[in-house]
Amino acid sequence: MSDTDTIGFIGLGVMGGPMCRNVALKHPGQVKAFDLSADALAALSDTKAEAMTSIDALAAEADVIFLSLPGGPQVEKVASVIADHAREGTVVVDLSTTPVAVAREVANMFAGRGLRFADAPVARTREAAQRGELSIMVGAPDELFDRIAPLLAYVATDITHGGDVGAGQVLKLVNNMLVFANTVALAEMMVLGEKAGVEAETLLEAVSKGSGDSFVLRNHGRKAMLPREFPDKAFSPEYALKDISYVFELAEETGLSLSAADTARRYYEAAIRHGLGSRYFPCVIKVVEDNAMAGDKT
Repeated sequence: MSDTDTIGFIGLGVMGGPMCRNVALKHPGQVKAFDLSADALAALSDTKAEAMTSIDALAAEADVIFLSLPGGPQVEKVASVIADHAREGTVVVDLSTTPVAVAREVANMFAGRGLRFADAPVARTREAAQRGELSIMVGAPDELFDRIAPLLAYVATDITHGGDVGAGQVLKLVNNMLVFANTVALAEMMVLGEKAGVEAETLLEAVSKGSGDSFVLRNHGRKAMLPREFPDKAFSPEYALKDISYVFELAEETGLSLSAADTARRYYEAAIRHGLGSRYFPCVIKVVEDNAMAGDKT
């Protein structure tokens, strides 16, 4: 890609806002942004990112378009608008998490319009997004990956090329399912330790020095589950279940049974039933603490 390329960024939410900010601060060329929220656009007013009034207008001017949207339906809807207004040769990079099938369908639709597509879902926390230290998993042909990798480096420190279109989503869904399942397992063991007379802080400190250490322990465990702080407007059980549903779509397509993943899914469903919807997803520890799963079985 060229330093003079105009970058468009659609979707300025919890992850998209910080990512767009880093793009605006680091890319030498023009950056144009769109979101349905005026507040989200205003949050970038101290950068050179130009607020656009519509997806149509942004698509007509951008050479490369990043998407950071809630899920598959939104990506499909926005992609159809882009297809009608983007110039031939425009590259679209989807940073969202979607079903693998959606990524491949969008790529095929764009190819028929002379557009290029890569799925490049992101991992790690909002804080990592703010620092430009995300992990990105990319599905794209080799030549396209080489073209977009320098732009992805504006927002990420780790960029993995998984293969052709769809591979990025496969990697992201595997990553997220492991996080969700690990969070459930850690929640159970933290509560078990507490009920057996060991302080949770001591438990986390000890386990972090052994083979039970994990990203989930060091981040979700220490920062959310230990203090029992689960803010709204973060990655909620609803979002976890959305990604888990994509995992099970892929499992159905491949004919694989996922028993452990199904157990984790039931915990997040229980979190919503027990009034924890919209809270930060490590709130699943409250499901364990209140023995809510046992109550659901009776």
